[in-house]
Amino acid sequence: MTTPDRPVIVIGDKLADSALAVLSNDFDVRTIDGTDVPTLHDALTEADAVIVRSATRIDADALAAAPRLKVVARAGVGLDNVDVSAATSRGVMVVNAPTSNIVSAAEQAVALLLASARHTAVADASLKRGEWKRSQFTGVEIAGKTVGVVGLGRIGQLFAARMAAFDTTIIAYDPYVQPARAAQLGITLTSLDDLLLKADFISIHLPKTPETVGLIGKDELDKVKPGVRIVNAARGGLIDEQALADALADGRVAGAGIDVFSSEPCTDSPLFELSNVVVTPHLGASTREAQDNAGLAVARSVKLALSGEFVPDAVNVQTGGIVAEDVRPLLPLAERLGRVFTAVSGGAAQSITVEVRGEIVDNDVTVLQLAATKGLFVDVAENVTYVNAPLLAAERGVDVGLFTSTESRDFHNKITVRGALVDGRALTVSGTVTQGLKEIRKLTEIDGFDIEIDAEGPLLILRYDDRPGVVGVVGGALGDAGINIAAMQVARKEAGGEALMVVGVDAMVSSDLLARLSSAVGASAASTVVLTD
Repeated sequence: MTTPDRPVIVIGDKLADSALAVLSNDFDVRTIDGTDVPTLHDALTEADAVIVRSATRIDADALAAAPRLKVVARAGVGLDNVDVSAATSRGVMVVNAPTSNIVSAAEQAVALLLASARHTAVADASLKRGEWKRSQFTGVEIAGKTVGVVGLGRIGQLFAARMAAFDTTIIAYDPYVQPARAAQLGITLTSLDDLLLKADFISIHLPKTPETVGLIGKDELDKVKPGVRIVNAARGGLIDEQALADALADGRVAGAGIDVFSSEPCTDSPLFELSNVVVTPHLGASTREAQDNAGLAVARSVKLALSGEFVPDAVNVQTGGIVAEDVRPLLPLAERLGRVFTAVSGGAAQSITVEVRGEIVDNDVTVLQLAATKGLFVDVAENVTYVNAPLLAAERGVDVGLFTSTESRDFHNKITVRGALVDGRALTVSGTVTQGLKEIRKLTEIDGFDIEIDAEGPLLILRYDDRPGVVGVVGGALGDAGINIAAMQVARKEAGGEALMVVGVDAMVSSDLLARLSSAVGASAASTVVLTD
């Protein structure tokens, strides 16, 4: 195999001309049909980067065929067609375009809401059949109604702003947004149950996580205001499709606009049989502008990656050329501290300070603030990267600052995520990276309790009144569930006072088991978090 004069970028799917223009002067750009697997594998033998959309699959076999590959770029939001784990194991950076389609997605939700309110799709079909049945398609006005937004991230906020122009009252449910931030946007935060009871229209704008799958099911649909219309242009599976079909059939829900489904492609659903449902085949990002934005974003990321520079949209590799070698080992630690902070806090923070202490501050450690900010939201939002983590914080009204000091009494270098919660509580989470032949990330403190446990894998965190027998209760319950304990730390400030237990386990603790454990030990707080790169 000869070595090309310039780095080779393989384009597997059609890319916007504007994106190609970013790359063509500096790289050898080769466009192929990425859906032809032999052609793809052959082209990858000399590739330094590959850019795909949704049709081309970059799986473990494709990665194995690419010995020079440095970066895989997906010109879109999702990464379903890229084996991120395999890429990570081979040291290949994966990037996507997490904010490329936010306007298009918000507009699609608006379109579905309007179509549902005015029976647009079914009326169109009727007229094209030669029927003139105006009386059958009497709709409802949006003005003066209450619109409930479930999920107040960037897309949810864009949707809410557009719906406010219809002279509506906007209410929202999002436990990770401060009421003050929502008030600035003219939105009232409320509970999910309250939103279901009051909203005339409901639009869902949540990421798909274990906590949000099936969030709107039969029980929730039994609570909705009669005549409500529901829109989901976010992710499939957030609404129980059969439960929604039943609620639509019995008339409690007057209409729905659905763009996403629990299994895609979807050509068979109980929703398709109902005339009061308008459905589209996942068109949220299907605009020329969104496609162009995605192509441009990943083209720029690929150019940065092949130039050895910092890549803010990297999904699996957080370091780049501008990050000092001494700082790089602390990046995963900072992110994990942010994740633990969110897990322990259980909700929104008002402000966060990322405190970095030790000799490490002789370097530029600003990227550690970004890493911790990313960690704050990675388990509560989708596609969180360095570039959008500050935006997520701003959208939720979370002020994030950085404090540095060369003084570190306990450890060579130490990072603390220190925050003020909305309910007035203060919370700190600290950690360090051990020095030696093997660098090990450690949690060293949670909310004033000194601990020392690896910041790795699934962790169970319990807070309770110190007394004999609690360790046995927790160990027995985990054993009964077939979950092995890898490590355990119990900390207390005084005998008989509050205690904090952190348990490293080999498998994730389910929400049901967490609830049972919390009840069994009388925990004042219980949480789980999985710490991985």
